[in-house]
Amino acid sequence: MKILKKFAVLALIVLIILQFFGPEKNVGDVADLKPFLTETNPPASVQASLKVACYDCHSSNTRYPWYSNIEPISYWMAEHVEHGKEELNFSEWSSYSAKRKDHKLEEVIEEIEKGHMPIPSYLWTHDDAKLSEAQIKEIDAWVKEARTFLAIEIEQAK
Repeated sequence: MKILKKFAVLALIVLIILQFFGPEKNVGDVADLKPFLTETNPPASVQASLKVACYDCHSSNTRYPWYSNIEPISYWMAEHVEHGKEELNFSEWSSYSAKRKDHKLEEVIEEIEKGHMPIPSYLWTHDDAKLSEAQIKEIDAWVKEARTFLAIEIEQAK
């Protein structure tokens, strides 16, 4: 029993010390999204869906909830955001080639339709990020339109 108490006290001390450290926050300039929004021209309803369901992990503009300041939760969240940005970062849209943009948009709708995005652990605390069938259809229509313009750009580049 003494060992268990010592372990619990040690674990508590480690958790308290961890509260003074944490990963860097993913807070950028909202203007970083302008090239993406200008080029793909999503309707206001799709912009709203992207804001609540995608941008926290797929841009440089994460909205942090209160519990993100608790260690080790902040490290777990930082890992999710970093992975999301590696897959697709709307804030870096202008650095992508037309072919890569087209592929990323194709993946957006595939992941949403398969129910892989937003990820389930994100939906635990973000009910507003759960996309309805109507929202998915709107996003699908927008993606198809945006990809049409990208196809023209890709063809002209040949």
